Amino acid sequence: MARILVVDDDRSLLRALRVGLEARGHQVTGALTGEEGLSQAALDQPELMVLDLGLPDIDGLDVCRRVRTWSTMPIIVLSATGLEDRKVAALDGGADDYVTKPFGMAELEARIRAALRHRQLPEPDQPATLRTGALELDLVHHQASFGGEPLRLTAREFDLLAYLARHAGKLCTHQMILRQVWGGEYTDEAESLRVHVYRLRRKLGDAQGQLLRTAPGIGYQLAGD
Repeated sequence: MARILVVDDDRSLLRALRVGLEARGHQVTGALTGEEGLSQAALDQPELMVLDLGLPDIDGLDVCRRVRTWSTMPIIVLSATGLEDRKVAALDGGADDYVTKPFGMAELEARIRAALRHRQLPEPDQPATLRTGALELDLVHHQASFGGEPLRLTAREFDLLAYLARHAGKLCTHQMILRQVWGGEYTDEAESLRVHVYRLRRKLGDAQGQLLRTAPGIGYQLAGD
């Protein structure tokens, strides 16, 4: 399974997550503060981070942003608030997913599975590299470049861009994208999709949406060659 770092100052929750995730085959390390979490992330190189926003020393959003300067590992954010602006801030700060407390272990495990799917290698009959226009995606090493310049993408951003690139020139509906990129259980995550598209456009220098086009109320389309 996966090596997971859980960063949460609630010792009881940290212990429960460790027991629950290890019972599902994961290797779990824990950190009680943001600084400890950053150190553990740098030293242990986990495959995924579960990050609480309400940390005693550093805001979880700042931890997320700092991790994103050097790592593309999936980050699932935990928070006691379900406010939409807080969710958007977390996603815009580089988080791949968002879970509101209280939550069930089955839900968290499903989101972990979805976040880790980007690590799977391409199927034998699929190309290892996708190219469309100035965009190039290395599906094996999960690296992207545009116009020869590297793109720093989160795991979810890479998955989203890869899906659109596979269907370049074709309109992909919101439901199609959410089902294939987020997973079948997340077809109501339209706000998360909107935020990720916004971030991709910003990184692609496509503020006007000429490359990653919007079909209002329907979905998105990546311009073909």
